[in-house]
Amino acid sequence: MGVLTMVGQVILALAILITLHELGHFAAARILGIRVEKFYLFFDAWGLKLFSFKKGDTEYGIGWLPLGGYVKIAGMIDESLDTEQIKKPAEPWEFRSKPAWQRLIVMLGGVTVNAILGIFIMSMLLFGYGDEYLPNKNLKYGIHALPLGKKIGFMDGDKIISINGKKVEKFKEALNPEIILKDKTTYIVLRGNEQITIETPPNFADLYTKLGKDSGFIAERVKFKLGEISPNSPAKKSGLQKGDFIIKINDKNINYFNEFKESIKSNSNLKFTIVRGIDTFVKEIAIGKEPVLGFMPDLYEYNEWTMKEKYSFFGSFPEGYKRSKDLIKTQLIAFGKMFKGQMDPRKSLAGPIQIGQLFGDTWHWERFWSLTAMISIVLAFMNLLPIPALDGGHVFFLLIEMIIRRPLPEKFMYVMQIIGMVILFALMIFIFGNDIFQAWFSK
Repeated sequence: MGVLTMVGQVILALAILITLHELGHFAAARILGIRVEKFYLFFDAWGLKLFSFKKGDTEYGIGWLPLGGYVKIAGMIDESLDTEQIKKPAEPWEFRSKPAWQRLIVMLGGVTVNAILGIFIMSMLLFGYGDEYLPNKNLKYGIHALPLGKKIGFMDGDKIISINGKKVEKFKEALNPEIILKDKTTYIVLRGNEQITIETPPNFADLYTKLGKDSGFIAERVKFKLGEISPNSPAKKSGLQKGDFIIKINDKNINYFNEFKESIKSNSNLKFTIVRGIDTFVKEIAIGKEPVLGFMPDLYEYNEWTMKEKYSFFGSFPEGYKRSKDLIKTQLIAFGKMFKGQMDPRKSLAGPIQIGQLFGDTWHWERFWSLTAMISIVLAFMNLLPIPALDGGHVFFLLIEMIIRRPLPEKFMYVMQIIGMVILFALMIFIFGNDIFQAWFSK
């Protein structure tokens, strides 16, 4: 069921985003008097489709290939590469008969809808759920330095004071993607009674995608006790109970949750010292191949430390817009680093499998809509890249046409469309292949 839930979330999110993206093109075309011949969710490659019907001049349907969707606009050279219509004189209801500024509006319709949708969903999430955060001052045990964090100089227990000269108010500011992508970020941390300066190396973004993408580089350092215990787990079989404290594993004292996780990674028979109420006792527990004890941690202090910022309906939109803008900014920086060879695209680009893993194998509506909003913004950005066959490619050529004040030759546009499709197919093959490799062979 977990995999089906994951797949279902990806398909639903893409169906919503693709349908509304194509609706943006469709609505703009119809408003400007341009005929739309087809409106499809997913591709009806080789004429195969799951469902279709015709209303007016437009055929509506669902294709079988879930790699996107499309609207076929009369008189336009698009991914269908249908040139029969182009050979005939232009009709007044065709795309090619309209002035360049109107064609530009049609081509921007999809990305405009994706951008507005992303901002709207982010804003509604802030209005409905608020913004939960951990005030940096509440992190009384400091941070836990993960392998990448240790590599650049962080240590367990460090307390972050400032980043690039700015005082850190919320802990998540230290994990901001824009900071990770910078060529150099300066952290001032308190270590004992001494202030230490830690600078990220110029290749930190590349190191992060290779070493810290799944776990990060620093995390909150928190105490814990046992929460819900899974049936048939080593914890359940050994008689551990909800509310128990693990204070020692073998001869190592356990104070924080990260110390517990590190202590069970490579062991199979472990001696646990347990505190239950006023009693302390020792249990020897056999851990299987998976280094899992089988319980949900109760991070009891962490839950007390967190705060929630609430937003009014209208007050949520400026913050939703800001977060969308920041997301586009990080995408631009990341693409720039990939093109310069400063980030490995194999570790940076995610396809449907990795996106599905982000959604998770349980359905959580807040997470679903949050990821859908992010994907919508990313789709808007990606579609504006000046690659022929993408909306951005059409926009680029229309802007050239508006500057030189004459249409570009149809033969040239046809060749560019083919080149663009070859680039897109090559990119799709790379992303899908990389997705499979990362999911099954790079662990």
